[in-house]
Amino acid sequence: MKLSQFKFDLPEELIALRPAVRHRDECRMMVVHRKNGSEKDPESFIEHRQFKDILEYFDDKDLFLLNDTKVFPARLYGNKEKTGAKIEVFLLRELNRELRYWDVLVEPARKIRIGNKLYFSDDDSIVAEVIDNTTSRGRTLRFLYDTDYNVFRTNLFNLGQPPLPNYIISKRDAEPEDVENYQTIFAKEEGAVAVPSACLHFSRELLKRMEIKGIDYDFITSHVGLGNFKRIDVEDLTKHKMDSEKMTIKQHIVELIEKKHNGGNRICAVGPDVIRALETVVGTDGHVKAYDGWTNKFIFPPYEYTVANTMVANFYMPYSAWLMLTAAFGGYERVMKAYECAVKEGYLFGDYGDAMLIVD
Repeated sequence: MKLSQFKFDLPEELIALRPAVRHRDECRMMVVHRKNGSEKDPESFIEHRQFKDILEYFDDKDLFLLNDTKVFPARLYGNKEKTGAKIEVFLLRELNRELRYWDVLVEPARKIRIGNKLYFSDDDSIVAEVIDNTTSRGRTLRFLYDTDYNVFRTNLFNLGQPPLPNYIISKRDAEPEDVENYQTIFAKEEGAVAVPSACLHFSRELLKRMEIKGIDYDFITSHVGLGNFKRIDVEDLTKHKMDSEKMTIKQHIVELIEKKHNGGNRICAVGPDVIRALETVVGTDGHVKAYDGWTNKFIFPPYEYTVANTMVANFYMPYSAWLMLTAAFGGYERVMKAYECAVKEGYLFGDYGDAMLIVD
């Protein structure tokens, strides 16, 4: 498929800048049936519900797989030595704990050179030196902080802000509420610079209702990175290279998936990040393997999924990798028709937007 096949007109007012509902599970949910109805008639395969209704589509012993990655406050603002120029630094990942090396993005990139020092606090307790130019925008910073590692990390993160996507931060400043709003209720394993947005819709009350109904849930870890939002600039999708992301699937998850497959139960992957992690570790025999490593898998139609048979997604931006993965799961024609319907019906898009459930 071609990049241009994932274009659609998205009115700016449908991009959610904040959560639209007070309670996470009360957002709107479009249900897309990928086998029922006719592709020519969206009304025959689309339902409009609230997210808290999702359990009506699942039975006892079905399984939800969620992402327990934790977003860290990756966006920092510092000043360049001598000139005092304001520099935005976006922490991507820690490269070396002992040496305090971090892979970062900087804006404006043209003002930063190797050897420059950046100051991040009024008392100059957090200082970094640029030691490498890795890309046109990327840099490697060495934080000049020699005391206890945990103290350093705490102080560094205290200076940071939630890593809201650019389509939000270009319209408004970060707000105190974002610290809680831009994090799932079960976030545990620190390492993401973007929230697994499909998991944002789960509330503690909804998880309790799942337990009462006998629906199982468990967690994989996939540290969502900026590569999923990176502009795809090739028309031929086979030539696009995804950035790598750290992921972990433990042995007990492998055994749980095998048990559910054998029992004929539904497995719902919550978010394209979970789907991609699962498809990274499935073998040619159809079995999932435990894994702790990296993935740069890029999924777009046509693609035959092996592990999950239902999926929760958000509504993603035009041309985005997550839209392509969702279209591969739900069927290109149906998903693009669903997006057309979402725009018409005023669904909200983006990390703070509404949800889509794809079922057979």
